[in-house]
Amino acid sequence: MAAPEEVVSRKSGVAEPPLSGQATPPRQDHDFTKVAESDAARQPLDRDIAMAKLEHEKKLSFIKAWEEREKSKVENKAQKRQSKVSSWENSKKASLEAQLKKIQEQLERKKAEYAEKMKNKAAQIHKHAEEKRATVEARKGEELLKASEMAAKYRATGQIPKSGFGCFRDY
Repeated sequence: MAAPEEVVSRKSGVAEPPLSGQATPPRQDHDFTKVAESDAARQPLDRDIAMAKLEHEKKLSFIKAWEEREKSKVENKAQKRQSKVSSWENSKKASLEAQLKKIQEQLERKKAEYAEKMKNKAAQIHKHAEEKRATVEARKGEELLKASEMAAKYRATGQIPKSGFGCFRDY
């Protein structure tokens, strides 16, 4: 698009003055009839300039509104994606925590089973130990009874036992 300084009015064929407040070049002609004609041509020209300026501002306004809408769309999409990522992360973490809890429960169950087995083995060992103690006590009782019977026999017969403390014998 041509710069606003270069816009030429279609009706008059005269170049328009610059829009940005720049000074217009000084006129070289001193013909007052041309000045009067240019003043008459300038009124529609000023209106055209104002309309062009208004149209330009309108376009800029639309562009700015479009830019804001696009930025808003991008922000909304990014927000949706962020929330999807967050929800995905939370669901995966929850799944892992559930698996961990399940494994911990299985380990606790196995631990309880092994503890029960160990308690049962300890009870069996204690039972066998009690049986062996009872056997030892029974044998001890039998041997004591046998020793008492032999001592009574030796007393009755007057004989000295042949085995046992040989060094204490009195021959």
